Amino acid sequence: MQYRELGNSGLSVSALGFGCMRLPVSKNGDAGVNESEACRMIRYAIDNGVNYIDTAYNYHGRQGEIAVGKALADGYREKVFLTTKCPVWLLESPRDFDKYLSEQLERLRTHYIDFYLLHSLNKELWDKAKKLKVLDCMDNARTRGLIRHIGFSFHDTFDVFREIVDAYEWTLTLIHLNYVDDYYQAGLSGMKYAASKGLGVVIMEPLRGGKLTKNVPRDVQAVWDQAKVKRSPAEWGLRWVWNHPEVSCVLSGMSSMDQVMENVRIANDARPNSLTDDDFHLFAQVKSIYKDRIKIPCTECNYCVPCPNNVAIPDVFSLCNDFFAYGAKDSFRENYEYLKKVNADPEACIECKKCEDLCPQHLPITHHLKEAKALFEGISK
Repeated sequence: MQYRELGNSGLSVSALGFGCMRLPVSKNGDAGVNESEACRMIRYAIDNGVNYIDTAYNYHGRQGEIAVGKALADGYREKVFLTTKCPVWLLESPRDFDKYLSEQLERLRTHYIDFYLLHSLNKELWDKAKKLKVLDCMDNARTRGLIRHIGFSFHDTFDVFREIVDAYEWTLTLIHLNYVDDYYQAGLSGMKYAASKGLGVVIMEPLRGGKLTKNVPRDVQAVWDQAKVKRSPAEWGLRWVWNHPEVSCVLSGMSSMDQVMENVRIANDARPNSLTDDDFHLFAQVKSIYKDRIKIPCTECNYCVPCPNNVAIPDVFSLCNDFFAYGAKDSFRENYEYLKKVNADPEACIECKKCEDLCPQHLPITHHLKEAKALFEGISK
């Protein structure tokens, strides 16, 4: 296993981190973790050099931390850096910070968290964290030895990312990055900025939640087949992220032992600055194919929201684009059902067209919402 410096922390972490958001599940669905298989996978990864384990309060219907805690019994806790995250959206007062941290420590069967992250920060949650003085709570917990290092995971624009990076002496950040989404959210600019400030940079979604490896289009596979060195779509995706020397660790949300074994093998070999010009030419072709499959040119700038009738317009368009670009039929159905449950789907649209007046791209939003509704009805039959 290769190890990389975690920013200026003086710590070394495995190039591959085990992301525990997509553990194998039992017949009960996503919330029902198959604990015996999850334990076997996590311990195999640790036995083969992985020393970074990442989970969160809400993973697997709030059962994920319990499964991770069990997997790290029998001496495995001492072999790893354990990361979990503060559910900022659930905090109503500064006192809630200690309540949730105490619960997480109990679930994880540990006396301390190595890396405690503010989870899924965007502008709204960052403002909430500041209002509730959550960073003071983090500092206090660190003084008491309950957490050792402080970071944040991120989902918003680069400008918001830069503001957060500059606001505190963080140890690390967790950002979304892959060869398709190279300038999405924080993106490559955020990766470079955080690294320049001495933060460790940990990457999530290197394979876009598996979308870059499942149902690979024939024209995409034809590009990969041109390569002199034959690699799976997963290996291509992971190597692209690991090629960046600014990256400290890449999380993979592994859900089978085969995935663990493949990713460990790749992590043993993929090094910074190892890709060739020919490799980058292939990446450019594949990225172009995926981008051409996108039907709605929405940039997710969020100018169109909040919708007066609660329609989650950017989320709906993102689901549609994932469906057409990556064949993500199952996730489209699952996430669309959730939007319907919270009355944020296109059914709620009253065609006031206020969103269209605000859209910098001048998209015919109401028309696209009708298309999304028809698409959902079509694949649900």
